[in-house]
Amino acid sequence: MLENMEIVDVDKLIKEFEAITKDAKNVQRETLKKILEENGGAEYLQNLGLAGRTDPESFKSCVPLVTHQDLEPYIQRIAEGPSAPILTGKPITNISLSSGTTQGKPKFVPFNDELMETTLQIFRTSYAFRNREFPIKNGKALQFIYSSKQSKTKGGLSAGTATTNMFRNSQYKTEMKAMQSQCCSPDEVIFAPDFHQSLYCHLLCGLIFREEVQFVSSTFAHSIVHAFRTFEQVWEELCADIREGVLTRRITFPSVRSAMAKWLNPNPELADLIHRKCSGLSNWYRLIPELFPNVKYIYGIMTGSMEPYLKKLRHYAGDVPLLSADYGSSEGWIGANVNPKVPPESTTYAVLPNIGYFEFIPLRENAEEQVQDKLDASFISMEPKPVGLTEVKVGEEYEVIVTSVAGLYRYRLGDVVKVMGFHNSTPELKFICRRNLLLTVNIDKNTEKDLQQAVEEAAKLIAKEKLEVIDFSSHVDLWTDPGHYVIFWEISGEVSDQVLKECCNCLDRSFVDAGYVSSRKVNAIGPLELRILRRGTFQKILDHYLGLGGAVSQFKTPRCVGPTNHKVLQILCDNVAKSYSSTAF
Repeated sequence: MLENMEIVDVDKLIKEFEAITKDAKNVQRETLKKILEENGGAEYLQNLGLAGRTDPESFKSCVPLVTHQDLEPYIQRIAEGPSAPILTGKPITNISLSSGTTQGKPKFVPFNDELMETTLQIFRTSYAFRNREFPIKNGKALQFIYSSKQSKTKGGLSAGTATTNMFRNSQYKTEMKAMQSQCCSPDEVIFAPDFHQSLYCHLLCGLIFREEVQFVSSTFAHSIVHAFRTFEQVWEELCADIREGVLTRRITFPSVRSAMAKWLNPNPELADLIHRKCSGLSNWYRLIPELFPNVKYIYGIMTGSMEPYLKKLRHYAGDVPLLSADYGSSEGWIGANVNPKVPPESTTYAVLPNIGYFEFIPLRENAEEQVQDKLDASFISMEPKPVGLTEVKVGEEYEVIVTSVAGLYRYRLGDVVKVMGFHNSTPELKFICRRNLLLTVNIDKNTEKDLQQAVEEAAKLIAKEKLEVIDFSSHVDLWTDPGHYVIFWEISGEVSDQVLKECCNCLDRSFVDAGYVSSRKVNAIGPLELRILRRGTFQKILDHYLGLGGAVSQFKTPRCVGPTNHKVLQILCDNVAKSYSSTAF
């Protein structure tokens, strides 16, 4: 079938990208104009007095900056129906559910055909640059992708995770074929009602087509690591299935069993080969290239909260390159990775100026410089005015503001990015952290990145004993006086109390924020607490989110568990095996 369809023209796509990024300022004006012309009749914009104007100046003067909370009543009305132009001119076709890992519950986000097209444009663009460096042919992709259940809103709209809406869209599969990126698993596996059964079958399909697998991918690095941790537990059962040509009884859904039966035939030679490969590995190092000899790269979002999984992923990957996927959210996409050879830790994202209208709020510590000529002290506390896409400065950090094709206008995404450079006239952004994910008791401010660096430093102490931190989270305990940080660790084996006490002290010392250090020295912040969790705790958290209707494809371990995230905090606290308090200060 592939021979008869048009394959993505890589050179043409790169040429188009170069053209729009050379003229990013004008492309942004035209993109905003198009969004406002198509949606100007929507109730939300009508009420703001734009009166048909589409220029950036009028737009910024009439349309306020908003958060999801501001738009929630409008989105709720869309979900409840009947169809009406509330946020967009054309009807919203689906509702996307965010992962819910930040606040403890998913957000409703509008999803429409236009947003699907921008998604595919991002995918095509990054594929073009990726395929130029790592050409793939008509092979298959081992993709750990999962669909959550779709439900119906009161107004009859389909509601599911953003990834579910994408995977169920007919254009998605067509585009994957055009990019020679067909998943080696049948649809019945991707859309299976049970994640654990779906994962097992993904692994089995990968082994059946091991010679054809060109790359391994998932939405997030966490899902890839989770898949191969699972493989360590079930590899002998997988070998037995291949040897006998009969699917294990653990797969109970008839549709999945029927689909797998078409591909599963007795193959003792393959089973023996996989058994030899696995038996010959040292602590599963280089597992991926041993299983899939023609794999070119491993692909998924590997920045931000995914960085802690890179060490384990590199262990499985050996010398197979890790390529970070693109930058976006449930609300929409922002940038593509056009420098795929760069290590994930250094990945930047070039903003596509024609998929939305973008603004950036400066987050400089010395933002008061912008108003230094104002004598009124009240100006000092004012938030700096947003700047346009081409007005950002290299080295500065910003909060991202998005105006999308799906009815979000001047929407505060909550992401903090740093401008690392420019690709022609469009900025290349590095994701830093979520703005609202802060560990803070009083004057201290530690971000998710600060937490990650502290954990990495302390984890070196257990690495000496060939153990690892499987996953981690944190919480600010304000019930004690003074309040203090609580760090939760799940580790891969038994560690002595002495070493864990050292880890606790190391964590405490590794938060170098001036407000934290000074507060600790005068006991305005209490001793940091390290709580060691029972094995399987983070699996329980994953299962909790799946039970809420989430998909593994969108799951991100909550790094800072706030007071509103009661259930996750309860799971963490109920599974504490040991606890240590710092004596570092």
